[in-house]
Amino acid sequence: MSSSHIQSSNVVGVHYRVGKKIGEGSFGVIFEGTNLLNNQQVAIKFEPRKSDAPQLRDEYRTYKILVGCVGIPNVYYFGQEGLHNILVIDLLGPSLEDLFDWCGRRFSLKTVVMVAKQMISRVQTIHEKNLIYRDIKPDNFLIGKPGTKTANLIYVVDFGMAKQYRDPKTKQHIPYRERKSLSGTARYMSINTHLGREQSRRDDLEALGHVFMYFLRGGLPWQGLKAATNKQKYEKIGEKKQTTAIKDLCEGFPEQMERYLSYVRNLGFEETPDYDYLRDLFTQALKATGEVEDGEYDWMKLNGGKGWDAATNKKPNLHGYGHAYPPQNRQSQGALTPGRLNSSQPPAPNPALIRHASKSRRGRNSQPPPPQGSVPTSGVQDQRRLSVKQPVGTPGGSSNQAHYTNSSQMLSSYANAYPQGHQSGGAHGGYHNQSSQQQPNTNANSNIYLQQQQAAYHSQQNGQERKGFWSKLNSFCCG
Repeated sequence: MSSSHIQSSNVVGVHYRVGKKIGEGSFGVIFEGTNLLNNQQVAIKFEPRKSDAPQLRDEYRTYKILVGCVGIPNVYYFGQEGLHNILVIDLLGPSLEDLFDWCGRRFSLKTVVMVAKQMISRVQTIHEKNLIYRDIKPDNFLIGKPGTKTANLIYVVDFGMAKQYRDPKTKQHIPYRERKSLSGTARYMSINTHLGREQSRRDDLEALGHVFMYFLRGGLPWQGLKAATNKQKYEKIGEKKQTTAIKDLCEGFPEQMERYLSYVRNLGFEETPDYDYLRDLFTQALKATGEVEDGEYDWMKLNGGKGWDAATNKKPNLHGYGHAYPPQNRQSQGALTPGRLNSSQPPAPNPALIRHASKSRRGRNSQPPPPQGSVPTSGVQDQRRLSVKQPVGTPGGSSNQAHYTNSSQMLSSYANAYPQGHQSGGAHGGYHNQSSQQQPNTNANSNIYLQQQQAAYHSQQNGQERKGFWSKLNSFCCG
């Protein structure tokens, strides 16, 4: 790889080249990327360092706690680039919400059974690592990349709302509290969460039950409720959940669905769920129909059996951060998800806290890795979630929303300005997950490559190119 090519490459985190945009949300923006050492595709998340509620450092800590667990993406790098934090993780496939759309907004019982057992296992893994997830929704569960052996393995992403519910050493559970701010997604959150009660493992599992019924029914009774304010809307959703009998919610479906919801809603605050029992309920439900778990999901039957990825108009909502390129046959989000929070626009970072890019950059003197034994107790506000830092019903800042009005167009112009093969150079200021980092391609001399890259970074020409790139990215993320 020549030094001239390296100079023209938009590189972050030492050796990750930024590619096309694949999603956006309240945190900022997410791009496809490439590890230049081994040509591995990755996802690169950018977040303004001075955002109202930064989450990427917290996410990095959580990924480190969960490293090596099935269904958890590998994390490769966290650091600073200009005015942004960046996080590099595995590039995955579409979310279950996308697949649900493409399958006509209804999953078969067999698909729900196979999906449910995987999702329960992922949540169990998180719980066994002393964490609760607190934002269960289909958007945050993704399948693997097509054409790989993990193409239908379900992954969990976006740990911005995760919280430690017990001490990792003593296993002392957090105390029960009330009058808590809502956190999560109103459509799926548990009844106890609506009532302002401290969340625990039972609440993740109840939210899963609501997701399962959403997949089977095609919707939930509390979707589409109208109210004058957000606070009143959330109250109506909570009231509807409380007044909808489990029997009525699960009517027409195997009795095991009713037994699942009854079990999780009756769990104690500190009680350890019986995950094996819950998975077995779904095994029984499918067995009663005479079908078998053959690993053939509904989305594999799309396009004449070629699968979801065979259609050119189906672009995945990667990592649950909005539809970067919605499928042509997708309805408006308002029509699809009337119960979703803040669905019109993601809240933009507070422009008062964002300054223009400074000429001085944070280089190798970055902060040391955070401790792996703890995770913060609060996260950020997603485009479809309530922030724990924002009281229920507090209106979003309209002036902030204006900065995101033309975000897609702005990012498109950025991508056009830096096409692949002619992108500006980058510096680094962070740390890698060495245990997850793959070895360089044997055809590339990595030492020479890194020397060339570092020389290019220090060149004046590269510095000018970097300034243009970060100015464009900053204008998107920070208004």
